[in-house]
Amino acid sequence: MAAALYISYTCPFAQRVWITRNYKGLQEKIELVPINLQNRPAWYKEKLYPENKVPSLEHNGKIIGESLDLIKYVDSNFEGPSLLPNDPAKREFAEELIAYTDTFIKTVFTSFKGDPVKEVGPVFDHLEKALHKFDDGPFFLGQLSLLMFHFVERFQIFLSEVWKYDITAGRPKLAKWIEWLDHGFQSHHEGYSLSEVNGNQSGLEINKIDAYEQTKKTDPKELVEFYKARFLTVEVYGEMRFALEAKLVNQSVWNVLGKVQVCSTGDLHYRKGKIYFSP
Repeated sequence: MAAALYISYTCPFAQRVWITRNYKGLQEKIELVPINLQNRPAWYKEKLYPENKVPSLEHNGKIIGESLDLIKYVDSNFEGPSLLPNDPAKREFAEELIAYTDTFIKTVFTSFKGDPVKEVGPVFDHLEKALHKFDDGPFFLGQLSLLMFHFVERFQIFLSEVWKYDITAGRPKLAKWIEWLDHGFQSHHEGYSLSEVNGNQSGLEINKIDAYEQTKKTDPKELVEFYKARFLTVEVYGEMRFALEAKLVNQSVWNVLGKVQVCSTGDLHYRKGKIYFSP
């Protein structure tokens, strides 16, 4: 029996496990099972994964959750090329950077509720420093770029559109990394060969590009509107305030925010006439 990976097509945490599956060539070994986060089936929570989040993996009679744990599990328990480099020093550094990704992601997401321009600098500086450590071309530290680029890409779009913040300013390695990957993905999509794209640049192999491209389902405009709805405050007036105070918040929030999909549950707070969503 094939393993089953439960995902949402729009969830970036599920996306990095999906990318891992694709890169290792496990499309026939691990079946994708999409979950509608807006209308989650009762069986998913009751019979499969009580946490009721994505991603999760069903394999050999057990259920595993949490995206970083799943990445490690899939890499260790299934055939295919390893995500981590063979060189011991690079491997150790890659593991440290993988562990750091959740700090990176949480910091940026949290900043969306405050002042990102003042708050996100240190984590992008950390990434810039990491890119200086080994000169491996676009796919530094083995295939680690595959597990990080989709988050950086999303953050870059939103920070640029809403706060006019350029994450590459003063970070030449980060700028080059994004340029390499953007150019590689775009050129592969348009049918150019790797030699035409990057000359002597090695490492931008077809399977790495495909591993990401197959998972790219989010439209940039939709992403911006989704993040605005999820993270930015919503003014509350009249009947909305009474609905909040009467704890009739769910329907009211759906009416204001629209049918927002989230990867995990969150809390809604009412403060000074505004709704705040905390992931």
